[in-house]
Amino acid sequence: MKRMRLTAWWPPIVAAVLFLILWQVSTVLFDIPKWMLPSPLEIANEAYISLPRIWMHTAATIRMTILGFIAGATAGITLAFLLHFFPFIRATFYPFLIMSQNIPIIALAPLLIIWFGLGLLPKMIMIVIVGFFPITLSTLNGFAQTDAGMYSYMQMSGATKKQLFWKLELPHAMPFLFSGLKISATYSVMAAFIAEWLGGNTGIGAYMIIAKSAFRTDRVFIGVFVIVCLSMALFACVVLLERWLTRWKRSK
Repeated sequence: MKRMRLTAWWPPIVAAVLFLILWQVSTVLFDIPKWMLPSPLEIANEAYISLPRIWMHTAATIRMTILGFIAGATAGITLAFLLHFFPFIRATFYPFLIMSQNIPIIALAPLLIIWFGLGLLPKMIMIVIVGFFPITLSTLNGFAQTDAGMYSYMQMSGATKKQLFWKLELPHAMPFLFSGLKISATYSVMAAFIAEWLGGNTGIGAYMIIAKSAFRTDRVFIGVFVIVCLSMALFACVVLLERWLTRWKRSK
């Protein structure tokens, strides 16, 4: 098992190392100005020097992302349950649910800032708007693809709607739910970054705005690296949670 994991991981690692080496050599060979394209070593050196400041902004982004992701996941799961249990509500509000995702978050951001200011609330709303939709849609798809034969069999056996939901529909929808959570995890980091980019004094988005204004391309790259790492970390957390909650499937 360990050998298989190493076999799966070493090609992308080698590719990344070769890319960094090529990047480093190119910046030296072609004498590219630092403000245009700093070398990987220059970026790493700046990250080491500015580590306390970077961590301050990163911690702010982590805090907002986690709060927004939890709120978005709660809203997405709750809405999926409501739309599943009450067909009338689904028929009424499902078109508006789809429509809500056709409005760019950048277009909504100025309105949210006007209404709620530059504090945490408008940023949280942005994350929730972006994050709840994939969870709701994936969970509803999971409910819709429940085994019809098993559903009819349990109904004929006298199972109640509550038993049908907890013992058949929800377990069947769990993989779909976690697929939505994985998508939402990456979207939440992106939404948090955009929210900080549009307004605020702390967070990686604000850090990158300041870096861009000062033509500190090395710091912009640091911000990009942090965002990628946060997205991967939150995605990994969802994967671990899925493995823990669905371990009964692997034990069969």
